[in-house]
Amino acid sequence: MYSCFFKRVIDILVSGCALLVLAVPLALITLWLHFANKGAGAFFLQERPGKGGKIFKVIKFKTMTDERDADGSLLPDAQRLTKVGRFVRSTSIDELPQLWNVFKGDMSLIGPRPLTTVYLQLLNDFQLRRLEVRPGITGWAQVHGRNHCKLSKKFEYDVWYVDNYTFLNDVKIIWLTVKNVIKRSDVGEGSGDMKDIDDLGFLPKVLELQRNVSKKV
Repeated sequence: MYSCFFKRVIDILVSGCALLVLAVPLALITLWLHFANKGAGAFFLQERPGKGGKIFKVIKFKTMTDERDADGSLLPDAQRLTKVGRFVRSTSIDELPQLWNVFKGDMSLIGPRPLTTVYLQLLNDFQLRRLEVRPGITGWAQVHGRNHCKLSKKFEYDVWYVDNYTFLNDVKIIWLTVKNVIKRSDVGEGSGDMKDIDDLGFLPKVLELQRNVSKKV
């Protein structure tokens, strides 16, 4: 009953109320980022696969400028990340616009984090099971390592959640997420040491697929 009905009802009520309560702070942060990002905008939209692989556009606060070098290539992330952006990331405020995705039904409050679409070409049948539920703003994997958890383990956590999501488990995940945000535990500017985290060797393949997509655009 929870998975079929009440989970979605809770998503709508919580995300809707949160958007109303946070309307003014979110507007102020939007203005702050707009100027800090030097005209690059305050929001970042990217296509992600949702439940059943349906593609939607996830929305996050943009934390970097679009500054480029003499050849027209984007500068490294570390050089484009603003002071405001660093704060927004470290406090996980950059995730708050996804409340709109939750309200619309693209996402849930709790679920596997949505990956970029290129991963659809890399995941095996077991890993693809994470698409059996709506992706979430936070999830079982995020409260068990987030930036420092091996990629293979993240997929195991995601599939575990698909098989075990209940109201009590969702409450536990929310509590652990709030606790981690308050302590700023395992959040930061980057994704940790990718050589250790990407134990599946996905990163080079993802970068190559992204380059191929960019060439076609």
